[in-house]
Amino acid sequence: MATEFLATVILLLILLDPLGNIPLLISLLRPLAPARRQRVVLRENAVAALLLIVFVFIGDWLLSALRLSAPALEISGGLILFLIAVRMVFPSHGHHEDDAGREGEPLIVPIAVPMIAGPAALATVLLTSRQEPQVMSLIGAILVAILLNTLILLAAERLARLFGKPGLAAMERLMGLVLTTMAVQMLISGIKSAFLIAPTA
Repeated sequence: MATEFLATVILLLILLDPLGNIPLLISLLRPLAPARRQRVVLRENAVAALLLIVFVFIGDWLLSALRLSAPALEISGGLILFLIAVRMVFPSHGHHEDDAGREGEPLIVPIAVPMIAGPAALATVLLTSRQEPQVMSLIGAILVAILLNTLILLAAERLARLFGKPGLAAMERLMGLVLTTMAVQMLISGIKSAFLIAPTA
């Protein structure tokens, strides 16, 4: 139980990608006063947490409405995670800079969604809600991951000065490697379920 909880927290934290989001966050919040930046980070993380928790409860309904099977969701979720992991390991030019030109105070978009609660995080929560019988455990994992994400983003400018762009990029690539392994495991599990392959010990 504790191992599964920790694994869920780590997976969600990698998907939230706080280190990779630091350059964009600093750019978006640069026009604001320091105190206001902290309030925006707290608010946007709260919105993202609420959205992720909502997905815990609407998972079954959404799957039924869309007529999706759990193996299909697991395979597609693994593919999405794999693509994101590849982007983290081999970032393209301008990665995380698409919304940097916005002016004014960001509200929900693009920080809460999709920077924090992106499609991969939402899909992962939806999938995990089908696999995890203890709903409160999943909600706890979401809250812990969001708390860690919030603390990192609150210290964004200090971390940027401490590690610099090369250091942040190196850590994001390391998280991408971990996510690649998780994505492949999710794909294997989904394929086994879809084709009724008995799991090996």
